Amino acid sequence: MDEPDPTVVTTERRGAAMWLTINREARRNALNEDVVRQLGDGIAAAQADPGCRVIVITGAGNKAFCAGADLQQRGAGSPFDVDYSRPRHYLVALFRTMQACGLPIVARVNGHALAGGFGLLCACDMAVAADDALFGTPESKIGLTPMMILPAMQRVLAPRALMEMCITGEPIGAARAFELGVVNYVVPRAELDAKLDWLLARTVGRSPAALRLGKQAFNAMRDMTLEQAQEYAQAMVPTMVSTEDAREGLAAFQQKREPVWR
Repeated sequence: MDEPDPTVVTTERRGAAMWLTINREARRNALNEDVVRQLGDGIAAAQADPGCRVIVITGAGNKAFCAGADLQQRGAGSPFDVDYSRPRHYLVALFRTMQACGLPIVARVNGHALAGGFGLLCACDMAVAADDALFGTPESKIGLTPMMILPAMQRVLAPRALMEMCITGEPIGAARAFELGVVNYVVPRAELDAKLDWLLARTVGRSPAALRLGKQAFNAMRDMTLEQAQEYAQAMVPTMVSTEDAREGLAAFQQKREPVWR
């Protein structure tokens, strides 16, 4: 395996947001082991930073958010390499890290999100997309199934819409992706960053404790039965109201002032 490239993901703090940019524009920001591991490292660094409130994942340039697995890479380190001495593939490990992350993760979809890139998008919590971006799972066209990203996609798309995408391999446009709930907002490319800033401003100003507990509960409840989710919700209420942020938020409401989150 080649030496790891430390530059395939750039990390930058912009205010309270940690930006993770896949920096492989010439390869349409394709995924390999270096990219996936550095995304995971960036998420860990953001969680360890007390001033960070949200994570943004995007791709370099204007053509691709992420075009999926790097099909030019072969052998160890390629997305299709399975090392049976390891208990978990690195892409699965990244998706689990994203789900467990206490910070909201927002996808800035600056271009096409295909195959593994579409799975990466689905693993994010929210997404803002340029109106000329394409989305899809073209694996069936080369004799594959989007196996590794299927769990992430199933949690975002309705079953019949996802089945059609997986079987036909045909891409969908940004407007259709919005209809299917894949992205929160679709805007003209020139307005992408303005809309992203609008969404980030409404995220970083909220209680960090509420965001962490809320994301934890959201992910836990969707795999439960209705009765289990109701029991979980009522058990979480004492934890939620006991946080410093909850006490501060209620006091600020009563005193008609802006809260100062702890």
